[in-house]
Amino acid sequence: MALLLPVKGVHPVMGHECFIAPNATIVGDVVMGDQCTVWFNAVVRGDVNSIRIGNKTNIQDGAVIHCTYQKSATLIGSNVSIGHNALVHGCTVEDNVLIGMGAIVMDNAVVQEHCIIAAGAVVLENTLCERGHIYAGVPAKKVKALTPEQIAQMARTADNYVLYASWFQEGEQAE
Repeated sequence: MALLLPVKGVHPVMGHECFIAPNATIVGDVVMGDQCTVWFNAVVRGDVNSIRIGNKTNIQDGAVIHCTYQKSATLIGSNVSIGHNALVHGCTVEDNVLIGMGAIVMDNAVVQEHCIIAAGAVVLENTLCERGHIYAGVPAKKVKALTPEQIAQMARTADNYVLYASWFQEGEQAE
């Protein structure tokens, strides 16, 4: 069973049809929209500030979502895919974004809609990632504009994670 804990009397709030893996951890001031998924060993820790997540966002295995005490909340839009072992900390991630596996997005960074943050990239504090581009490297730099196909693929990824979650929920109903 997932670990869902209040912090200072504030409980996490989940939308409709969310899947939370049995060993995921969600604590404190976290508000999540509908059809979100939080996968195995992921941590969403709203203990020192708030975390707000839109609809149909997936937080994949081992990812960590956190914020900074009295400084930086974390805002994550809808249709966002946060890859395995990524770290999203005290920043804003707008709608329709893919954060690659092992990527890091630091405090007060803003990742605008229709961006890809490449696997292993490090988006430094206060960086603006402009809509419609791929960012890669350490530190992350704008690499090129996204193609319409890449933008469409990001939407399919968000939809796929809703599908994957249904496989686990069907298993629970069969018991």
